[in-house]
Amino acid sequence: MIKKTKIITVAIDSPAAAGAGTQAKLIAKHYNLLHLDTGRIYRLIGKIYLDNPKKFNFTLIKNKLRNLKIYDLKKKSLLTDEVATSASVLAKRKQIRSLVHRFQQKCAYSPPNFYSGSVLDGRDITSIQMRDAMFKFYITANVKVRAMRRFKEYKSLKKKVSFSDVLKSLKKRDKSDKNRKYGPLKKTKDSILINTTKLSRKRCFKKIKAIMDRKLKFNGNL
Repeated sequence: MIKKTKIITVAIDSPAAAGAGTQAKLIAKHYNLLHLDTGRIYRLIGKIYLDNPKKFNFTLIKNKLRNLKIYDLKKKSLLTDEVATSASVLAKRKQIRSLVHRFQQKCAYSPPNFYSGSVLDGRDITSIQMRDAMFKFYITANVKVRAMRRFKEYKSLKKKVSFSDVLKSLKKRDKSDKNRKYGPLKKTKDSILINTTKLSRKRCFKKIKAIMDRKLKFNGNL
C-alpha cells in the first residue's frame, strides 16, 4: 500500500452564485476536508463596517480575525446583498486582504489533524492563496443563471428583492472582482474549468469527484 505523503488541498475560484460553495461543501464532506468559504470572511468584515463605520479600523479587524472560528462565518446575517456589496468594496484594500490571507493560509495548510486536508473557495484562491494546491478548479456559469440562483436563495430567506436588482448587483460584483488591483478573480492556466450553467449539483460533483479520485488513487491518498 502506498503511503499518503501529504494532505489533500483543493482550491476553487468562481464568480458569485456559480455553485462553487455548494461543490466545496460536497467535496469537504466526501473527502473529510476542512471547508472555508473565504468570501464569508470579507462579508463578516463588510458587516462590521456597516454596523459601525465610525469605529471601523484595521486593528479591530486584526483582533477579530485572530479569534475567528469557522462557525462565526455561518450566520445568516452575512447573506444580505448590502453586506455582499460592502464586502466587495473592502476586499479591494491591500491591508485587509493581507490580514485575511494569514487566516486563509492557516485553514489551507494547517487544518486540524482529524481532517484529511482542506478546500477553500473564493476569488483568488488558485492564483494567490493556494498556488500549489493539489487540485485547482474554476467554476462558472451564465450570469443570468447565477442571478436566478441567488434570487431564489434570497426568496427562501424571505428577502424582498427583485430579479433585476439581483442581476444588476451580480454584474457589478463581477466587474469589481475581476478588475480590482489586488487578488482579482481570474482563471489560472492550471485550473480545471467547470461550467455549471446546465449541470445539476449532483452531476457537477460527479465530474469533480472523477477528476479528484484519479489523482488521489495515483498519489496513494485513497
